Amino acid sequence: MDYPQILSPVYRFLHCKTPQAWLDQARLPENLPLLLTDHLVCELKAAQTAMLMVRKYVADKEGSQALLEWLKPYEAFTFRDGEEPDFAALNKQIGKGMMPKTDDPWGRQLIDSMVLLIKEELHHFWQVREAMQRRDIPYVKITASRYAKGMLKEVRTHEPLTLIDKLICGAYIEARSCERFAALAPYLDDDLQAFYLSLLRSEARHYQDYLTLAEQIAAGDISERVRFFGEVEAALITSADDEFRFHSGVPV
Repeated sequence: MDYPQILSPVYRFLHCKTPQAWLDQARLPENLPLLLTDHLVCELKAAQTAMLMVRKYVADKEGSQALLEWLKPYEAFTFRDGEEPDFAALNKQIGKGMMPKTDDPWGRQLIDSMVLLIKEELHHFWQVREAMQRRDIPYVKITASRYAKGMLKEVRTHEPLTLIDKLICGAYIEARSCERFAALAPYLDDDLQAFYLSLLRSEARHYQDYLTLAEQIAAGDISERVRFFGEVEAALITSADDEFRFHSGVPV
């Protein structure tokens, strides 16, 4: 895999790199269970975000219900003490063919991009869960980090500006995940290192998909808004943070 080619645009897009203080905490063996647990939850939340966009902006009733059913077993396990299902089998249950048809090019691209993203994020969820099981790390519910909320509170409240801002936020979350996987990989065991490096291509593509969709719906220059959220995101990453999570700031 050509890591420099994948990572160069990510580094240009983000306004800062992960602080060394975060990496120093992340590399400690005692923090690995927390890190993997939060990574697991982040994969599901990324899938939920994509699902909500499709349901809100393009899906018909049948498509909305299909998406809800697709995520229910993951949500029950993660948030409601549900039984652990066969995640490998679940990941084969839905595809773009079950989604609504539309003549709107942007709507078609949203469906195509987001359904692929959902499939990939849920596949990553299963892979993280497998990594936890191999290390005898039980799943224990944890609180969410401030990261996504810190960006989403800056989202404008009128459409289509709301959608544009949410797409830009999605781009930053995916780009940060990509950057952090690469930064963390050298400190991990061979198995986890290979896994995290394997995620770089999909995460880099996800951030670009979000940006492309934002540009299309805006039908104009969004660089000022992209720069604004870049500053918000960098402030969250470089400022002191009481909680250690996958997307947290500088550990206190």
